[in-house]
Amino acid sequence: MTSYRRWTLRTEHTCYTVRLSPDGPWAELDAWGPPGVETGPSALDWSRRTHFITPADAAPAEYLPYGLRPFTGADLVAGRPGAERGAWWEFEGAEEGPGTLRLTFTDDLLGLRTVLCYATVPGTDVIHRWTELTCTGDEELRLERFDSAAVNVPVTAGARLTYLTGQWSQEFQRTQLTLTRGAFTMGSSQGVPGHAYAPWLAVQDAADPGDPPAYGVALEWPGNWHITAEAEPGGAVRVRAGRVPHEGLVRLAPGDTLTTPRLACAFSAEGLDGLSRVWHRYERHLTGERLHRPRKVLYNSWEATTFDVDAAAQLELAKTAADIGAELFVVDDGWFTGRADDTGGLGDWYPDPAAFPSGFDTFVADVRALGLDFGLWIEPEAVSPGSRLYADHPDWVYRIDGRPARLVRNQLLLDLGRTDVQDFVIATLDRLLTGHDISYLKWDMNRPPTERGRPGAGPADRLDLDAQHVAGYLRVLDHLRTAQPEVTVEGCAGGGGRIDHATLARTDVVWPSDNTAPLDRLAIQYGFLHAHAPHVMSSWVTDAPGVFDPRPRSLAFRFVGAMCGVLGIGADLRKWDAGQRAEAAGWIARYKEVRDVVHLGEARLLGSPLDATCGVQYDGPDARTVVAALSTGRLDGSPLVPGRPARLRLRGLDPAARYRDAASATTYSGAHLLHYGLPFTWSADHDAELVVLTRQ
Repeated sequence: MTSYRRWTLRTEHTCYTVRLSPDGPWAELDAWGPPGVETGPSALDWSRRTHFITPADAAPAEYLPYGLRPFTGADLVAGRPGAERGAWWEFEGAEEGPGTLRLTFTDDLLGLRTVLCYATVPGTDVIHRWTELTCTGDEELRLERFDSAAVNVPVTAGARLTYLTGQWSQEFQRTQLTLTRGAFTMGSSQGVPGHAYAPWLAVQDAADPGDPPAYGVALEWPGNWHITAEAEPGGAVRVRAGRVPHEGLVRLAPGDTLTTPRLACAFSAEGLDGLSRVWHRYERHLTGERLHRPRKVLYNSWEATTFDVDAAAQLELAKTAADIGAELFVVDDGWFTGRADDTGGLGDWYPDPAAFPSGFDTFVADVRALGLDFGLWIEPEAVSPGSRLYADHPDWVYRIDGRPARLVRNQLLLDLGRTDVQDFVIATLDRLLTGHDISYLKWDMNRPPTERGRPGAGPADRLDLDAQHVAGYLRVLDHLRTAQPEVTVEGCAGGGGRIDHATLARTDVVWPSDNTAPLDRLAIQYGFLHAHAPHVMSSWVTDAPGVFDPRPRSLAFRFVGAMCGVLGIGADLRKWDAGQRAEAAGWIARYKEVRDVVHLGEARLLGSPLDATCGVQYDGPDARTVVAALSTGRLDGSPLVPGRPARLRLRGLDPAARYRDAASATTYSGAHLLHYGLPFTWSADHDAELVVLTRQ
């Protein structure tokens, strides 16, 4: 019989048990894993012998302030101006509700109330955690660190960390390291999650060489952030995550409450493969009722015309796109006044009369007459120094008095934390979307904030500019979702620079990378699908050559790879011959037949781009299983020398069931597909295949 209080949050496949520590006024993790794991001694329990550290430093604490935890990493660093930092709180009480828990701790001397908040997400195996900090005294508080939460993972021989790294045009590269002692940290100070790291981390026990149970966290914050994993003295690994204020601290006035971003926590007994499906289900939950609107096959004219936008050429592309089966035509950068290249025009969001001599609405109507929806690219946070907007409102950009305004991509960044700037962006989007027949909006952001200041708004260390920009960004997206619910919104930031759960909850698709080369994109999508769902992954077929892997691949390879998410085409269709267009029309028709399985089904990653054959398996809510298979390696030498077909082992099927491939008139047992796999005979002209299996 335990002498301390415990609380358990449950989902269909997991439970998360928190206890009030017997060693001090803090909460700590008792158990996290499959249902029933909370019955028995905690795997995170420890000997209670400490040397040169305190019990709080050794405990698997859910959240602790500097003061109580002085040595091994505090989640909260708070103090009054001019006084010592630190909080020494007491437990005040717990509130339980259906799937929720709130644990309150108070420090009356400091004047701080801290509430640790927990909530299960219905229909998923995700648990949200966040923290509410209230200044209860009569003097303001300085918050130098205020993480969202900390999670503890018991490991036996170090932790295997899986995370997503990269750079522009090489985002979402799956990366792993083993952490036995010490700390690992990643994050962004670019005002967005960034291209270098995704705010996502998976932790497994490194002692198991296979794919052992996996724990994951993802931070819901489209601004500055960090995730830090520390291998602690007792052998466990503790992960902390939260936002990072640009100014280094936040001041909390008497009576005010700061709420941290939510940290989504997930577990799967089926390893990284199972964990990816937990995240996919969660993101389908975030999409809500919009999930069941088909993601239309788009054509985007950027790679065909770049800035050289004129109605005649765009309509020529639109007609060809419609002929091969596209459902949506998107005009990218270059449609507005002053935009001959990337040096001007941003901020002056009016169609260029020279580009559309018969009028923009006539052009849109002509596109729609082809049976296509119409979409438009915009970069609402950006402004060109030569624009009318900048001439009228030079104070709207981030700047520091007396310092040069640095140009990135020949542009400056609007201070979206200002209400007047938010109002301008909202009015601009409303004008475009209500004044013209636009059903798709691509929101881009191509430069991070550099000289991030707001002169005249008071002392810089009292401005929480990062949080204000995030709040403005989310306010605009929330307005879009309410005012224009039928408009499909795509999120982009120079590719995959701003992809997090706050953005995904308010957009329909996101653009993982500007790199559309076939083998490069395969590696990007492989990492992306570990963390994010297929129905949000916009992917184009283009003629782009490889940047990092220049080996040529067929048009079929490009289509099958792009069909693993939301299919788009970005090639210059005017350069495709009749055979290429006919092949494209065939692939698009096949995609339309299976996209509901791809977007709504359970996805399994089969192998990796490092394997000679890899793919993605989608098990639909009906009787269909779709397999996208791709050849990345050398051929087997047939027919000149003996060779056997490549095999791709499927997973999750019923061994006793029968599955029929109507295209090849072949029937397989589930046992055959699980044990031997689907056969593929690759050749130089046949390097990709889409197989649809129907359970008999």
